[in-house]
Amino acid sequence: MKTSPTGEIRSKLRVITSEHCNHKSACEKCSVRHIAMCNVLDEEEINLLDDISTDFNRDTKQILCAEGDPADYLFNLQEGTVRLSKMLPDGRRQITGFLFPGDFFGLACKDVYTYTAEAITPVKTCRFKRGKITEKFRELPKLGERVFDMTTTELQSAHDQMLLLGRKSASEKLCSFLLYMAEKTKLLGTYPVNQAYLPMSRADVADFLGLTVETVSRQFTKLAQAGLIRLEGAHHVILTDPEALHDIAEGE
Repeated sequence: MKTSPTGEIRSKLRVITSEHCNHKSACEKCSVRHIAMCNVLDEEEINLLDDISTDFNRDTKQILCAEGDPADYLFNLQEGTVRLSKMLPDGRRQITGFLFPGDFFGLACKDVYTYTAEAITPVKTCRFKRGKITEKFRELPKLGERVFDMTTTELQSAHDQMLLLGRKSASEKLCSFLLYMAEKTKLLGTYPVNQAYLPMSRADVADFLGLTVETVSRQFTKLAQAGLIRLEGAHHVILTDPEALHDIAEGE
């Protein structure tokens, strides 16, 4: 039996409504909403943000944005870990940071992306057109303020990275990194306090800290033999003496 035009319209509306409800439900169940940029918004405001966002997911080693490309999109990381890197004039790569669930990135890049963002693990993001999300910053001042705070934190991290590369010894660098990762791990609830989840490779850690892979491996072994850390596989480190690690990180 042929469906009437009215019946077809009602059927399409039911599908659209169902899809919209499912998408809202996914936002409501988002595991990082409490730490993401949208944590300052109420349900009605979240729906306004929903209207301009699209799901943008990538598998391990896939690129989210490339250095030098037009910075048309901003990203809110929901799941997974992202590596930020820049190409140096001599052709070498420098890892400038790692991003974790709840991080928002792309805003500091005005015309073109100043770094390449690559998935270390499978990642899920909400992606926003730059023009549309900046309009929402004006419509929802508290969202703009929240993102400004997050961008300020990002700039502080860049400053800390310069200090890390320029002034600290190899042991100080690794201890600083492990303490930072333990804080991230605690924030995300991956492991209990004083434990660090390291999804990146030792080569990535070395690149980020401005060290060789061999030096990083020796430093891990040295800290483990001293009883300051315990290695539970390649990606899980238990900080058995965080106070001692802090003293080393501070050069004491």
